[in-house]
Amino acid sequence: MTYTTLISPAQLQALQSSGQPYMVFDCSFDLGNPSAGRQQYAQSHIAGAVYADLDQHLSARHGAPSKDGVVLTAQTDQPASGGRHPLPSRERFAQWLSSVGFRNDMQAVVYDRQGCNFCGRLWWMLKWAGHDAVAVLDGGLQAWMAFNGATSEGEEASHFQSNFELHDSLRQLVTVSQVEARLQQADAQTIIDARAPARYRGEVEPLDPVAGHIPGALNRPFTENIALDGRFKPPALLRAEFEALLQNRNPSTVVHQCGSGVSALPNLIAMEVAGFAPTQLFAGSWSEWCSNPERPAVKS
Repeated sequence: MTYTTLISPAQLQALQSSGQPYMVFDCSFDLGNPSAGRQQYAQSHIAGAVYADLDQHLSARHGAPSKDGVVLTAQTDQPASGGRHPLPSRERFAQWLSSVGFRNDMQAVVYDRQGCNFCGRLWWMLKWAGHDAVAVLDGGLQAWMAFNGATSEGEEASHFQSNFELHDSLRQLVTVSQVEARLQQADAQTIIDARAPARYRGEVEPLDPVAGHIPGALNRPFTENIALDGRFKPPALLRAEFEALLQNRNPSTVVHQCGSGVSALPNLIAMEVAGFAPTQLFAGSWSEWCSNPERPAVKS
């Protein structure tokens, strides 16, 4: 069986016993303390899980193209987006997947312990690399432990090198130039900003040099997708909430963003859980948008 959005602890346990090839990734992270995620992984993780570090594995090594005057020569080192957490190239990402032994015939399961704030990045990147068999463990590590699933501590044994092959992207990446051009086109895009309301309104901005939001953007904090039990809300409820947010706007025009393209992804995943067709990601997000002072910023 193939899982493409969410997987429950019971389904993961069945997958582990099925003989089907799979790999579990722990994506735990802390933006304020980048080393904390690996420390959490070392303390406890799903048995056999590989650690995926947001900074080291899921972001470009050299930062945004214009940062610090870095000259990039190899195509594989060219970031695929700007912003504080620029996407690595698809080629660089495939190299990392191969280095940890991930293969095209495997089911991927991703999780964190931060309400899907970070594992959604790897879920989307695998889709972007053309791999559909990837699912978020609903409820994260907390749900797995409540289910009495097997855990380990310390480091796992290394996997043999594989040869992960890229295929046509299954999810669409939108550039800052595209977002900017569409501002002048009526009904061309509906931006959903996943940041907290105070940051969206421009009342505070702890990370970027400019406060505010992209003109026309709607606000839905990514935390609103998660119920009190730590799992995604039911599909019908999510659909009703997004329909209320969109107010008859065409869902196919939705572009998701946040501060640096990471916490936008719970919104994107939630829309798919709710039954909407796949939507788009502006990975550079506010951090790339506000890097050019000529781009408009709205405070309200």
